[in-house]
Amino acid sequence: MRFARYAADGGTRDALVVGAPGEERLHDLRAGTTVLGLADAGLDAAREAAAWAERSSAPVPVAGGRLLPPLQPPSVRDFVAFEEHVEGVARAVSGDDGVTDAWYDAPTFYFTNPHSLVGAHDDVAVPPGSRRFDYELEVAVVVAGAGTNLSVDAARGHVFGYTVFNDWSARDLQGREMQVNLGPAKGKDSAATLGPWVVTADELEEYRDDDGYLALGLQAFVDDRRIGHDLLSNAGWTFEEMIAYASRGTWVRPGDVLGSGTCGNGGCLAELWGRSGVQDPPPLAPGNVVRLEVEGIGAVENRVVAGPELADLPVVPRARARDRRRARVTEGALP
Repeated sequence: MRFARYAADGGTRDALVVGAPGEERLHDLRAGTTVLGLADAGLDAAREAAAWAERSSAPVPVAGGRLLPPLQPPSVRDFVAFEEHVEGVARAVSGDDGVTDAWYDAPTFYFTNPHSLVGAHDDVAVPPGSRRFDYELEVAVVVAGAGTNLSVDAARGHVFGYTVFNDWSARDLQGREMQVNLGPAKGKDSAATLGPWVVTADELEEYRDDDGYLALGLQAFVDDRRIGHDLLSNAGWTFEEMIAYASRGTWVRPGDVLGSGTCGNGGCLAELWGRSGVQDPPPLAPGNVVRLEVEGIGAVENRVVAGPELADLPVVPRARARDRRRARVTEGALP
């Protein structure tokens, strides 16, 4: 099953997607049923909702509406699960060589901005002040149900489905802020593509290899030139292991999105820059079209457009030097 959200006639609708690639049609779900709600209810409820939609609502060509992110997630965690990506980007962003030993200990992630999500074909603006804009080819898992302190086996029951994820990155902003050892933040804050739809977990089991990984083919194109390709099964952890780790000491909730992190072999430009020492291919610029394809799921394609110029935005001053006094210098100040 594939589920999507789309905008049409001034409203937002949740729908079942049917049809072969290039011939997809949308069947609206029953009023009050949402993709986020189905992630909470689980696959059996999703099957019933899909059957009702295909039986009871008229088909709409995908081209007849604007695809939105397929759900509005409560949170978005993005992991860094591909060793090859870490190798290349560490050189490009910080000048480091190799992969830190800490990477092998656990599937590290950061929280990114759920309010910055854009649809499969939306324009994406270059962040203010950035001259090294980049794409990131990822797959994301959508969590089913709530859970805490999950084992890997238990986490298998908390996979609702998968979608394509492009974690757009301003590498120059990222490089500066990560020198503070807290980040990335603004380097990843402007946009993240999620779509074109969520494919339920049962649809992709045929791709699972003997080690439990989904061996999905991944491809990245800039202006129809293939820049990178990889297999999702080259990740260091499975999605079930990522969910289990994310739930440790806290909760994962229905609809939470967990990104795999960027794949290797050209899953982003910065990896290639780090390996070659030159910015070739060049950073993304207005007019570039980035297409990411994931076997068994689909493709997202976004055009890069100009964003606000930093000089036109309100100024945020540099930190001011302070003398670190420990008491107020006013009458009645505490000692």
